[in-house]
Amino acid sequence: MPPTEALPSRLLGVADRIPASLGLLAGPDQGRVSLPVRLAWSGPAEFDVSDARQRLTLYRTLMDCGQRDDIVRYVNADLLRRDWPRICRLTARRLTRLWERKLPDLAAR
Repeated sequence: MPPTEALPSRLLGVADRIPASLGLLAGPDQGRVSLPVRLAWSGPAEFDVSDARQRLTLYRTLMDCGQRDDIVRYVNADLLRRDWPRICRLTARRLTRLWERKLPDLAAR
């Protein structure tokens, strides 16, 4: 049997996709967001950002597979700060640490 190569880490390149500051996040604080198929290819594609559960799913999806432009467009800085403790409980610690390193204001909560 030939040797198998390890799959690349799903965190490869994540730090480059995180915006440089919370001030760049221009997402809505209410209403509905529809993600493109490339981000929501499985599961819901439309989210009501006024609904905490839907917003958490949206933000976690974007953190996991969104590009920087997606994150800037769909994530609201104030809502992200407010939701961060819950996001940390529901998301891989390695991923949230990368976000906190890039955006230290999140870790200050």
